[in-house]
Amino acid sequence: MNWPTLNRRQTREVDRRAVNEYGMSSLVLMENAGRGVADKLAELGVRGPVVVCCGKGNNAGDGFVLARHLDLRSIAVEVLVWAEADDLSEDAGINFGILQKSGVPIEVFGTRHDAARLAGRLARAEWIVDALLGTGAQGEPRAPLDAVIAQLNASARAILAIDLPSGLDCDTGTPATQTIRAAHTCTFVAAKPGFFASGAADYTGQVHVLDIGAPRRLIQDCLREASL
Repeated sequence: MNWPTLNRRQTREVDRRAVNEYGMSSLVLMENAGRGVADKLAELGVRGPVVVCCGKGNNAGDGFVLARHLDLRSIAVEVLVWAEADDLSEDAGINFGILQKSGVPIEVFGTRHDAARLAGRLARAEWIVDALLGTGAQGEPRAPLDAVIAQLNASARAILAIDLPSGLDCDTGTPATQTIRAAHTCTFVAAKPGFFASGAADYTGQVHVLDIGAPRRLIQDCLREASL
């Protein structure tokens, strides 16, 4: 499929302009992203349990929203977090607080990789959602996420990546030593250039481009400016 593409900087620009020029709330954009992924999982016939694996950035925030919307659909879901609550990005932290009150099971791993504990959570999963690292991440994933990624890949569970597989460079498509191998990737607004690099499909699986409610005019302006 011939999708438009936006790189790391341009994707951030869409978010920035949606908030600063159009007056949209960044929380609304995150809400739309997480709900869109829930819609896609439902479309794929996922029944659960789903284990959502989250880091500390806005990608994790998308995962927290996703978990809440899966729970609304009565799809069994559990959230695992590799960060302390105080280290979450502002919007992710707000959605983490909402999720804590929702009754969705949450387990905080913090900065540790507990392989036995993680294996127990994955053993009962139908699907895994990768919400560990977003488009801003570059280079090798740091500990403990490198070991977490390796264990997720070895679990033989289907994985859906939010925005891009953790470990895959958004712009170049270069995989880190430990990179999520997803069956599906739900990315937002536009495809990322790295998705078209040789071998990147081994990590992205089937790519789905989802909108987050950013105005069409804004997206067209950013795409046009990107082509200049």
